[in-house]
Amino acid sequence: MSLRLLAATFALAGASFGAQANTECEVSIDANDMMQFSAQSLSVPATCKEVTLTLNHTGKLAAQSMGHNVVITDTANIQAVGTEGMSAGADNHYVKPGDERVYAHTDVVGGGESTTITFSTEKMTAGGDYSFFCSFPGHWAVMKGKFEFK
Repeated sequence: MSLRLLAATFALAGASFGAQANTECEVSIDANDMMQFSAQSLSVPATCKEVTLTLNHTGKLAAQSMGHNVVITDTANIQAVGTEGMSAGADNHYVKPGDERVYAHTDVVGGGESTTITFSTEKMTAGGDYSFFCSFPGHWAVMKGKFEFK
């Protein structure tokens, strides 16, 4: 095998591995008009420096009446972040601007819409007690799950 062919083989193997590693750091979840997420947990390896999160609203209702988002915070902060998010209003996607308790949040979307964010895990600790929830008014109490960073 020539040196050039060997180098090309290793380059392709590296590119495949890189794509696979990135896929581990991508999560997707659906939400519907029944105020339900499609999963009760999302998990990414603690080796992910950044996570890409996609929310798909599979319902039909508009964002004004049945909008959904995903907010990630410490489990102990769900109620406070959710309650304060209602006061922040729709223009802020029901998340208090600059809230340091929030690791990440998507925009609020309505039926048939999707939104994707990429966020840093720099402030998260492997094995920490994290959760995700929808901060649309009245949703946080039922639309929530565990965010596993391990």
